[in-house]
Amino acid sequence: MAKLVKADQLAAFLASNEREPWTPGGKVDCCLVLAEWAIWLGYPDPAAHLRGAYQPGQGQIDILAARGGAIELVRACAETLRLSSIYTPQVGDIGVVGSAHNITRQFGVIHDGAGWLTRTPRGFARVAAKSLAAWRL
Repeated sequence: MAKLVKADQLAAFLASNEREPWTPGGKVDCCLVLAEWAIWLGYPDPAAHLRGAYQPGQGQIDILAARGGAIELVRACAETLRLSSIYTPQVGDIGVVGSAHNITRQFGVIHDGAGWLTRTPRGFARVAAKSLAAWRL
């Protein structure tokens, strides 16, 4: 039952978030969308300190580099919510996929039960990439 509820909540969130404009450093980019999902579920904003702290393009790269990449950036936000690290993702879990060594090829993702989704300027897209870290939300 809980999985069905979370799947319904996730479907509603994805539909709602896709209507939001792409605003890196504001509300919608591949990492901030994870915080938006947490807020949707009733958590406090784990990324409040990041909002307005960077601009699209080089600003995104700079903040990722300063934080040690998307893995560490998302990990720090997950820790503020006391989320548990996981190895087998389920519907609604969050994570980071991509290259362990290239921070410009790391993406924040949400699991929909079938795989990982990342937010792009055109909406959510399925990503077939190596899981680098994941947390139960």
